[in-house]
Amino acid sequence: MPTGNSHDLLVVGFGVAGAWAAIAAHDAGARDIAVISKVHPLRSHSGAAQGGIAAPLGNVPGKAGLIDDVALHVADTIRASAWLADVDAVELVCREAEDVVVSYEHMGAVFSRLADGRIAQRPFAGHSAPRAAYSADRTGHVLLHTLYEQALRRGIRFYEEHQVVDLVVDDGVCRGLVTYSLRTGAFEAMGAGTVLLATGGHARAWAVHTNGLPNTGDGVALAFGAGAALMDLEFLQFHPTGLHPLGVLLSEACRGEGGHLLDANGERFMARYAPTAMELAPRDVVTRAEQSEIDAGRGVGPNGRAVHLDVRHLGEPRIRETLPQAREMVLHLTGKDLVKDLIPVQPTAHYAMGGIAIDLDGHVLTHQGTVIEGLFAAGECSCLSVHGANRLGANSLLEASVMGRRAGRAMARAERPREPAATDRARKVEQRARGFFEPGEGVSPFSLLSELGPILTASCGVVRDEVGLLEGRVRVDELVNRASGMRVRDRATVFNQELAAAFEATHLLTVAQLTLRAALTRTETRGAHVRRDHEHRDDARWLSHLLLSREGEAIHISERPVRVDETRFPPDRRSY
Repeated sequence: MPTGNSHDLLVVGFGVAGAWAAIAAHDAGARDIAVISKVHPLRSHSGAAQGGIAAPLGNVPGKAGLIDDVALHVADTIRASAWLADVDAVELVCREAEDVVVSYEHMGAVFSRLADGRIAQRPFAGHSAPRAAYSADRTGHVLLHTLYEQALRRGIRFYEEHQVVDLVVDDGVCRGLVTYSLRTGAFEAMGAGTVLLATGGHARAWAVHTNGLPNTGDGVALAFGAGAALMDLEFLQFHPTGLHPLGVLLSEACRGEGGHLLDANGERFMARYAPTAMELAPRDVVTRAEQSEIDAGRGVGPNGRAVHLDVRHLGEPRIRETLPQAREMVLHLTGKDLVKDLIPVQPTAHYAMGGIAIDLDGHVLTHQGTVIEGLFAAGECSCLSVHGANRLGANSLLEASVMGRRAGRAMARAERPREPAATDRARKVEQRARGFFEPGEGVSPFSLLSELGPILTASCGVVRDEVGLLEGRVRVDELVNRASGMRVRDRATVFNQELAAAFEATHLLTVAQLTLRAALTRTETRGAHVRRDHEHRDDARWLSHLLLSREGEAIHISERPVRVDETRFPPDRRSY
């Protein structure tokens, strides 16, 4: 029998965005705050962020003594976005960057330091000056631990190992949610005054990816089902340095510290694609260059599907100081040593630029631009849009921090009365879950997930075209049809990972369907969305965001113009 509980504020996910939302809401006067997390909070995926958090502190001059500032950070972000980022959103996040980093420092985050004691900053791809404040190559780990300590200090309640499986939205108002507790096996209804989704990304849908196992697009799929608009889903960033063949992330810090990318001939091939920026060109440029080298037969490894990362010239003392985690991880996973070996890397699915459409305070929007009352989102599951068609490295921790904090404060200001727990909804979800246990030869959720990855990688990878996208759409639709007969063979009442995977497979399949629909619709190449059948950027037609929303059983597609600053970024200056 489903149980019920109610809180004033519910935060779903405890990465950097969810953590900031809970802390900021508390500091703005809210008291009954609860966090729902699929895993222990310190295992949230933000802890995997390595290289840094972007902020124009100006502590380390750039080339020719260039001193960083907010305007330069804004310009870099919009340029790297392939002009699809909204200027007001970018300005807001960049303007609050320094305050967020100082707040981390005051909370006790241990940053790497310059000789004079100021926070150290390193170069990152696409940034005009060293802008990434860092903690060796464990920045996300350090920030997440710092935020967790602050949340415990404030007495914020945690529901660990609870998976959100339904959003309760009636008459345009979010009234709570339903969770599946892995610990008890029960379905629990939770009423709320406001709910924030901070569930992370969905790159796990691809075969080779950097994402943790919990990143299954839960928030994106649930928000879509509840009437929210999803924006810019076609833009999925592939990171240039995923450890081959696993896809595990090797931080951009490896290149920021001076690492080189080499082809099978030992040449620094980026000289052919970005002769000035070289390995520190924006990620979409580097990834496309890698893929071009691989496709031309200049890849390395047994199957020629990788290139080499070389940091040997940095020397052991510098590697030990600035890249300790990367060295340890590579040694553990491959037996190779950054100090003396070339490391095979490949483009790997990494970060979703698109997600739940939100406004500047994190309110979730419909395709008409109206707010779903009581529902907020922040972090990678959301889309403001700060990143446009291509995210700059180190801007993800920044956006998650800034927007998590803003959304938390907005939730506290909303002061909506808590809603009662919708135990009737929980009962319906429980009945649906029982269907997974019915006798029969239905497909396993693990099987569906293992089939989905290769389909998306082949059809919606670094480079796409209409033929491949249509084929991928047909094959994913077939998986969705088979998913209606999904069966769970594990009869455990607690920690039933197969039942959890059944809900996750449903969410990832939904996101995959929508991603393919968006990728087919945008007939141009822009940022991370590369169409070999539409090789050029088309500002006359496509300087707009794509919005997908639900109308009954149909998908509604609409567009929203990009908010630009014609004075600072006129059309004749919109190039890398």
